[in-house]
Amino acid sequence: MKVLFAASESHPFVKTGGLADVIGTLPRYLKKIGVDVRVVIPRYSAIKSHLASKFNFIKYFYVPVGWRNKYCGIFQCEYMGVIYYLIDNEYYFFRDELYGYYDDGERFAFFNRAVLDMLWQINYKPDIIHCNDWHTGMIPVLYKIQYKQSSFYRGVKFVFSIHNLLFQGNFDRNILGELFNLDGSLYKNGSVELNGAVSFMKSGINYSDKISTVSRSYAFEIQSPEYGENLDGLLRSRSSDLWGIVNGIDYDIYNPEKDNMIFRNYNKNNLRNKMINKLKIQNDLNLDINENVPVLAIISRFTPQKGMDIIKTIGERLVSKHVQLIVLGTGYNEYEEYFRYLSSKYPKNVSTNIYFDDVLAHKIYAASDMFLMPSLFEPCGLGQLIALRYGTIPIVRETGGLKDTIIPYNKYTGEGNGFSFANFDGDDLLRIINDAVDYFEEKDIWNNIVTHAMESNNSWDNSAKLYKSLYESLL
Repeated sequence: MKVLFAASESHPFVKTGGLADVIGTLPRYLKKIGVDVRVVIPRYSAIKSHLASKFNFIKYFYVPVGWRNKYCGIFQCEYMGVIYYLIDNEYYFFRDELYGYYDDGERFAFFNRAVLDMLWQINYKPDIIHCNDWHTGMIPVLYKIQYKQSSFYRGVKFVFSIHNLLFQGNFDRNILGELFNLDGSLYKNGSVELNGAVSFMKSGINYSDKISTVSRSYAFEIQSPEYGENLDGLLRSRSSDLWGIVNGIDYDIYNPEKDNMIFRNYNKNNLRNKMINKLKIQNDLNLDINENVPVLAIISRFTPQKGMDIIKTIGERLVSKHVQLIVLGTGYNEYEEYFRYLSSKYPKNVSTNIYFDDVLAHKIYAASDMFLMPSLFEPCGLGQLIALRYGTIPIVRETGGLKDTIIPYNKYTGEGNGFSFANFDGDDLLRIINDAVDYFEEKDIWNNIVTHAMESNNSWDNSAKLYKSLYESLL
């Protein structure tokens, strides 16, 4: 079985979010269980130089983008046993950022067609093309309208993965003709139209053979008006083709026993070393050094989706108590300023770090007692999975992948790996934090919760098997 992943980013080459983690890890785990996997992404100028130096130029050709023919170079490299193809065009991809430009529609129209043209050019035909998020949503449309009649392309199947339905790639209706050489009938019949625009996301959903998303709960949620982003009706109509497969994390990267980024390695049988991580980070971040004070962590983008609004409603009430808060991330200015305000008012209780640093992130995961993730919605979430791995107890809202992966602690049975609340409300969040802090004071109970957290299995092994089953259902 040959599967080509098409995506806009992939770790370790280039990353803006969780999509890159999935594309950089899932193919390796699929390869372990017998799937012949390859990956194609754009060749951005932002790709790390030590990796870019390993790319081998294969060939070039020209890709039609409406009436224009644009240069397309193909580079190839192998990383951890997986072959990567990189689509090269400096005008489109040698920019300061990956996304957010006025011509994103044109940039990814080029990428979508280049992926299909590349297959013939390098004489590689996958059984399945696995497209990811809106950036690849027009690939199955182009295939079914313009390519499938060719004997070379005939028989290819498509999986389309929704990593976050909020980002849809909606562009002016004129792009159908101007960028894709497609007539207006696709817009008129509604198959690619959404709210007066051409939607790459809707197109991918409509024209793919199977659809997946990154947790079981999110697969149900996006079929409702509350979470469906105006696509809930379409998703309900495709419900028999919709799979919810929760993401995993790379247990080789996130492993407190071997992680060389943290102060002291540890496992569930040596939690004293976890405490050493806590004391050292308190010292480094100029917090009061006290092992009996619960340390809460936020490692996140500062956006409304991540629950920053309800954190603002409880922030001062929270840190005026006997707790410490470590914040790492960037985002909307109003949230950045709020966290700066908290740390200036409570300098021995709050450490605000308005940037992102992977080494510091690992240290915080290892050192903290609790991890806050009160998302408004969360397709899957990786932070809570990493926190579990490091025995840092997640406190989450019951939505999407958070609901699927965090089992609320039950004081009667002793089961559970975290704490959760249902309503998107600051008072409910504060109440559940207070409950967690109360249990933190009872060390035997708390260590039991930590042990359950560290025993949770969220590796990619389980998810890869489900994806393989999904592919097999198409063949």
